[in-house]
Amino acid sequence: MSDPSTVLEHGRPLRIAQVAPPMERVPPAAYGGTERVIAELSRELAARGHEVILFASADSESPGRLVATVSRPLRADGDERDPSAEYARTIQLVLANEDAFDVVHGHLDFWNPALARASRRPVVATFHGRLDYPDAADLLRDTPAHLVALSDAHARQSEAVRFQSVVNNGLSLEAMPFGERPGDDLCFVGRMTPEKGVADAIEIAALTGRRLRIVAKAPYLATEREYYDNVVRPALRTADVEELGELAQTERDRVLASSYAMLMPSDWPEPFGLTAIESLACGTPVVARSVGALPEIVREGRDGFLGRDATEMAAALPAVSALDRAQIRRDVIERFSASRMADAYEAIYRRVTASQP
Repeated sequence: MSDPSTVLEHGRPLRIAQVAPPMERVPPAAYGGTERVIAELSRELAARGHEVILFASADSESPGRLVATVSRPLRADGDERDPSAEYARTIQLVLANEDAFDVVHGHLDFWNPALARASRRPVVATFHGRLDYPDAADLLRDTPAHLVALSDAHARQSEAVRFQSVVNNGLSLEAMPFGERPGDDLCFVGRMTPEKGVADAIEIAALTGRRLRIVAKAPYLATEREYYDNVVRPALRTADVEELGELAQTERDRVLASSYAMLMPSDWPEPFGLTAIESLACGTPVVARSVGALPEIVREGRDGFLGRDATEMAAALPAVSALDRAQIRRDVIERFSASRMADAYEAIYRRVTASQP
């Protein structure tokens, strides 16, 4: 983490509201990319001397003040109801506490514009999800928020949406275990949804004769359960697959570190790909579909390989053994650190608050 004495030489400490979705705790108990980023950013900002006010579920952890938006994160209850009421309540709580902070950092995706239009404070709005929806431009047009995308590819998803900044996600990766002597298994870490490509990962395992370990939370929505029953379950019979479920982070990291390679055969435009940098921090190369931000993270022939389909990704796997796992780890720790992410956001906060009294 950064030394507050050096950072605060460049300006006064700020009071920063970090506004999380009501779906998962911060940090998440297991899987939850957005919430991990919010936790890392909050810790880094607090270490620099800023005051962090975190709006999140009541069981969340904050380095500063915590304002509970829901008693329990919605996914913890397996709740499939429309979460609109909880998002609206989150915005109401932010507005009711505006005197306590200088800037709002919203992580609410398409609820961010509503927050920005209602707030008297400047709003930095990071989008963590996909933006290639037909109505995205209409929802984001003329919003007063400072819009932030996670990657260059993410910012290009909607030609009509103008982002003021691109800030790559960052994590504290130094503590990730290093897989110096990996096994022969492949791994898949993610959601059990069609866009994440778990069926393609199973196909790659079948094509290469390698065992595949799947780390994924149980299907949550009805559509996910239908996909699992109709697509994934039949595919499991075609390959050597071990389903490990949703593991705690320490156990999941051991799976990453001990794997020959991690598969990311997503067929949607990944806004970033946190799992990719976590795998690389373990020294484990990533073999991915060339979509979204993954080509910005996985440097071909250095961090892993990219392919257009399961056949191409399977064909790339033999070359993984020649990659330098120690160098992969060193590079990703420098490229995607929590400190770099916080540097970028801190500069944005100071820019948007410069005209405030």
